[in-house]
Amino acid sequence: MCSTFVVPSVRHSSHVIEFPYTRSLGPVYGEFLTGLRDQRIIGIRNRDGSVLCPPTEWDPKTGEALALDFVEVGPEGTVTTWAWVTKPTRKHPLDHPFAFALIQLDGADTAILHAVDVASMDKITTGMRVTPRWRKERIGLITDIEAFVPLESK
Repeated sequence: MCSTFVVPSVRHSSHVIEFPYTRSLGPVYGEFLTGLRDQRIIGIRNRDGSVLCPPTEWDPKTGEALALDFVEVGPEGTVTTWAWVTKPTRKHPLDHPFAFALIQLDGADTAILHAVDVASMDKITTGMRVTPRWRKERIGLITDIEAFVPLESK
């Protein structure tokens, strides 16, 4: 016995399902990004006295909420490690070769990841002192810092 199953023609309709929302940054990230807009870099003091930058809402070791004890750090800092970007894409912060680096800002006990704009890979070293190059018009985003540059080139 052989049976044939006939599939009826499939009807379809295209839809875009959205859930638009606005998210508040909250007191910690809001303070950090407002600081960037105002050309200041903000960290937060942890219960053990260390300063975290970028600031977090929670102690990274215990998970406990941190008090809103904000501290201005930097703006200068030290490159702790780096990686060279030979061929930047359109999503990178710079359109020419540069380094991504972890930068421990003066007064902070943690490092921030950002671009360092140097002419070539042999112009960056671990331990190098850097300072931010700020955008002329700042709006409260991490991109308000275009990149960090060697301290002596500012």
